[in-house]
Amino acid sequence: MLIIPAIDLQNGEAVRLYKGDFTQKTVYSQNPAVLASNFEKMGAKYLHIVDLDGAKKGCAENVEIIRKIRQSVNIPLQVGGGIRNAGMISQYLEEFRIDRVILGTAAVQNIGFVEESIAKYTPERIVVGVDVKNGYIATEGWLHDSGVECFRFIEKLKEVGVRYIIVTDISKDGTLTSPNWEIYKKIEGIHVMVSGGVACEADLQQAAGYYGVIVGKAYYEGKLDLEKCLKRGSSPVWTS
Repeated sequence: MLIIPAIDLQNGEAVRLYKGDFTQKTVYSQNPAVLASNFEKMGAKYLHIVDLDGAKKGCAENVEIIRKIRQSVNIPLQVGGGIRNAGMISQYLEEFRIDRVILGTAAVQNIGFVEESIAKYTPERIVVGVDVKNGYIATEGWLHDSGVECFRFIEKLKEVGVRYIIVTDISKDGTLTSPNWEIYKKIEGIHVMVSGGVACEADLQQAAGYYGVIVGKAYYEGKLDLEKCLKRGSSPVWTS
């Protein structure tokens, strides 16, 4: 299991939102590149970067910050937020040497685009964000209900060859109340990254059967000794 620290970007700063609400944010760092470097020093094997402004506007807004993060670390990065066309994918994967991109709104609106992207870049480099609100997929920075039922969407993703998904219950994100495990129990046949609500080591233990778990606020608020957990948890089985 991979423990993947998260850096959410807004206006060039590392922030966390509460339940995806842009009006309820906390700023944790004004230098995300240094933050990323610190995660690498702690032992992180992968980083999760989200351009929140890009997700809301549908374009790359924090692109220079992401470039700096890429230059500051040697470990793999997965980047999402506002990636809606082939040009943006190319910029991140080819120009910036990002390891994986995360498609969200674009995947919901055009499943063919996902299939084409996988054909060009392989399933290892295309991740899809499954952002769930009341059982349905939310899009455009989690601000709109797509009307697409989440489990049907996951089945479509498997059909077109998606290998990795990030599943987030928006009502849990940033709350430190533990993930919605009932959602994850219903997903099979695809690599899942657990996201939203991770609060403590017990949550990491429960996530041990999945491909990865994304950690954000629990670290920033001092609820989790991330360095210790990274040393213990970067394996398929959580060891004590």
